[in-house]
Amino acid sequence: MAKKLSVGAIRNAKGGTPLMMITAYDALFARLFDPIADILLVGDSLNMSFAGKPDTLSATLEQMIYHTQAVCSGAPGTFVICDMPFGTYTTAEKALENAIAVYQQSGADAVKIEGGRDKAGIIAHLTANGIAVCGHIGLLPQAVRGEGGYKVKGKDEANALSLIEDAKAVEAAGAFCMVVEGVKAEVATRIAEAVSVPVIGIGAGSGVDGQVLVFSDMLGLYEPFVPKFVKQYMQGADAVKAAVTQYKEEVAARTFPAEEHTY
Repeated sequence: MAKKLSVGAIRNAKGGTPLMMITAYDALFARLFDPIADILLVGDSLNMSFAGKPDTLSATLEQMIYHTQAVCSGAPGTFVICDMPFGTYTTAEKALENAIAVYQQSGADAVKIEGGRDKAGIIAHLTANGIAVCGHIGLLPQAVRGEGGYKVKGKDEANALSLIEDAKAVEAAGAFCMVVEGVKAEVATRIAEAVSVPVIGIGAGSGVDGQVLVFSDMLGLYEPFVPKFVKQYMQGADAVKAAVTQYKEEVAARTFPAEEHTY
């Protein structure tokens, strides 16, 4: 089994083999991903795929800690990042208090903060107090209501330069890596070239230092919506429904349980 990555090892992965990050929300899937993934992200995306909500904003700190506990239990050999949910890092003091709760109660290796220059002071306060921070710039899911939807970033030069400045500020504040989401590919490449920490892309092309996908998206389990940037590596929903349908049919026909399933 490969050695669990550290903050330093992730930082030093810059320019090497791209890192593979995938979301996980429970011990069951975390155990499956443990020998494969470089990093597991307990994303507040669970509020949509698990809780059936229209966006991530109603996820609570308690929910994130609960799910991160489960993931850490299932994947002791993998670096785990916990999303700080909406409203939990509006000030540096509040962010530190809540990040300490994540560390003490969940076993997470790091937390993730959405925002660029506007959140640099908060990131710096966390890192100065022993909290490892993964940044997140570009399309920010927690800003979806304020922006009126999910909007691709980097469509003009002014926005591209602004994103590069965001990345530099997040790095300078002490983040050991950052997610760049929903950004034009050529701009994401420029962002990755502008900083010395790994840039993990989602909907940001291949010219970055790694990729992250929501596991229920890439396994074809989440049916309501498939983003353009998602590749479905299997048709999970169809496979699950077919299996459950077969189970139902065998129960109705009394062919299950068979003799080999009976005490």
